[in-house]
Amino acid sequence: MSGANEIIHQSVRLKIMAALNALRPQREAIEFTRLKALVGATDGNLGSHIDTLVKAGYVAVDKRFENRKPQTRVSMTAAGRRAFAEHVAYLREMLDSAD
Repeated sequence: MSGANEIIHQSVRLKIMAALNALRPQREAIEFTRLKALVGATDGNLGSHIDTLVKAGYVAVDKRFENRKPQTRVSMTAAGRRAFAEHVAYLREMLDSAD
């Protein structure tokens, strides 16, 4: 059994990755303010955790303007999907071995 992914395992980052993983295929990114509401974080806290995930190569950030308003969108990378799937498998193994 491989170990926990310490980057993903932190509770806010786990929520971020779970929210991104749950996106429908045609909707590959989520707006920062929506993600903030989903994970229950402040702007600064969410930004810090996203930065950690970006540095790990697990998420990408796209900053743009729509109707002259700034919009930040966050998406999961292929490496992030693999890492999240491996972490979920690790958690399942832990739960199954508890029997």
